[in-house]
Amino acid sequence: MQRPLALALVAGSLLVSFTAFAEPEVLEGEVPDDGLDHFRIPFDVPEGTKEIEIRHDDLSEKNILDWGLEDPAGFRGWGGGNVEPIVVNAEAASRSYLVGPITPGTWNVVVGKAKIVEKPARYRIEVELRTETTLDPQKERRPYEPVAALKTGARWYAGDFHVHSRESGDAHPTLDELATLAKERGLDFIELSEHNTTSHLDYFGDVQSRHPEVLLVPGVEFTTYAGHANGIGATRFVDHKIGQPGVTIEGAAKAFREQGALFSLNHPSLELGDLCIGCAWKHELSFDLVDAIEIGTGGWKQGGLLFTPMVLRTWEELSAKGHRIAAIGGSDDHEAGEGRSPIGAPTTMVFADELSVEAILQGVRRGRTVVKLQGPDDPMIELEAGGELPGATVTGRRVPIRVIVQGGVGFGLRLVDSGEPFAPVEITSDPFVWETSLEPREGESFVRAEVMADEHPRTVTNHVFLRRGGGPDEVAAAEDAGGCGCRVGASSNAGSVALTSLLAMLGLTAWRRLRA
Repeated sequence: MQRPLALALVAGSLLVSFTAFAEPEVLEGEVPDDGLDHFRIPFDVPEGTKEIEIRHDDLSEKNILDWGLEDPAGFRGWGGGNVEPIVVNAEAASRSYLVGPITPGTWNVVVGKAKIVEKPARYRIEVELRTETTLDPQKERRPYEPVAALKTGARWYAGDFHVHSRESGDAHPTLDELATLAKERGLDFIELSEHNTTSHLDYFGDVQSRHPEVLLVPGVEFTTYAGHANGIGATRFVDHKIGQPGVTIEGAAKAFREQGALFSLNHPSLELGDLCIGCAWKHELSFDLVDAIEIGTGGWKQGGLLFTPMVLRTWEELSAKGHRIAAIGGSDDHEAGEGRSPIGAPTTMVFADELSVEAILQGVRRGRTVVKLQGPDDPMIELEAGGELPGATVTGRRVPIRVIVQGGVGFGLRLVDSGEPFAPVEITSDPFVWETSLEPREGESFVRAEVMADEHPRTVTNHVFLRRGGGPDEVAAAEDAGGCGCRVGASSNAGSVALTSLLAMLGLTAWRRLRA
């Protein structure tokens, strides 16, 4: 989408009067055709500057450029596709950008080549340096600090690991709106995963004080043009400009882990071309560095029917190779429930010791997750193997399996052992208890349970891992548990949906990054 400077100038005319050093500096040129995804446009800031405004334009109806800002110390914000000007001063900043001193020296406008169709591609930037500020101080902003546990006690907590506020350039809700909706949806936590910025963290303390029932989990959607990842719990910027000197996908994954965050893959099978730029995961990265994978993005009815089966197959293949990657889900809500999929669709259940950021992260690290693919009202599954929860390793010659389903009458229940599904069992009571025992396969088995609706999974547990070992007593104890271990082939029509009809159901304009 073209972003004409006229709109920016109109917006600028609404600001209060200011004093500038001179006429705006105009920086105009061609986008370098160098094979890299990003480039920098430097400009100098003299002593005495109190505020900077940057107006930008990609000068094209077909090309798409993304925008960010660096000060002499480094990262100052990433607006991506924001159409409004960048404005920063010591006590305020436009959305997606950080407050801080206006340090004299060389600054950079950072430009991302989101989509280049017309060549030569061009850009135009106007830099205005002011000796007086136009943005009022944003007194609600303060450095992020973790809050004490909102609730105590080890139990299953419900949340959403993929939510966007207006600090993401392609979203509009405030954090207050998101927290209010999360409470209405019955969630205990939401992770704010903004695109390549940490500006939202400045507001956490203020918003959390007004919403003590819903835990705000810090995070970032690490958005590149070859895949999106989720830095769950991240509080420091990690450079997303893969290919720039010293910037690699492996280094980024490690940088998230080094700050105590989890590295998860967002919508890894979401291949929609220009309709969702960079959404499908195409990076070459060791899966030893991946902590979780989003098996559901948006509710099952809003798109999971097409994409979740593909992700489940990928997840099973990774598990077969020995990678212990937790299953999670995220709505990718950008509209506070007004768009394609509201907060909590899907809902991720995490068994944690308390409702705190560190406890939720630790629950995911341990693999104690269940994903309700449509939302919080879906049936709940509690899977135990030898008395252990998902994520654990259990050793035995035969291992007792116990499954409890709540809210599932009329649905089906089945186990999936190392990618091979059992015959489904009808759920006839609430709660519904089903028991069996399994003999671990050679090497290691990875077993999960799922509630089925219309031959498709509706609620999915993370894996428990079974290894051979033990003696005759364990065999007898396991066999006393009874149950059926009947396996069948996977349903032949799982995930078989006409792409055109499903995309119509999704509503193409709802997918983010639809700026072409």
